[in-house]
Amino acid sequence: MSFWDVVWFIVITFAFTAYLIMLFSIVADLFRDRETSGLVKAVWLLALLFLPLLTALVYVIARGRGMADRMVSSHVAAQKQQEAYIRQVASPASPTDQIAQASAMLDKGTISQSEFDTLKAKALAV
Repeated sequence: MSFWDVVWFIVITFAFTAYLIMLFSIVADLFRDRETSGLVKAVWLLALLFLPLLTALVYVIARGRGMADRMVSSHVAAQKQQEAYIRQVASPASPTDQIAQASAMLDKGTISQSEFDTLKAKALAV
């Protein structure tokens, strides 16, 4: 095997990988698009199956902007959900809630009176 065979193999491998990524992106975008009917999605998928390169190029040309918009809105929605979850988990309970929880544990017998007093003092210190 010569040097140029190795270089050609690397180029072909890169092109094939990029092509697969493009196909997966198109299929993901088809299923992400709620405005497109099922019949149109099926036609795009069949076209991708039988004329993959031509169909991929036509799809990117015809629907590229919408594809980018859907991807951005999907990422924005995911980030908002993540931030809301982080705020929910990271925000400490109010002192009243902490004392109520400690009181419930004291009533159940989970903690002693001295532990309750410690938790109450800690909650009021915040």
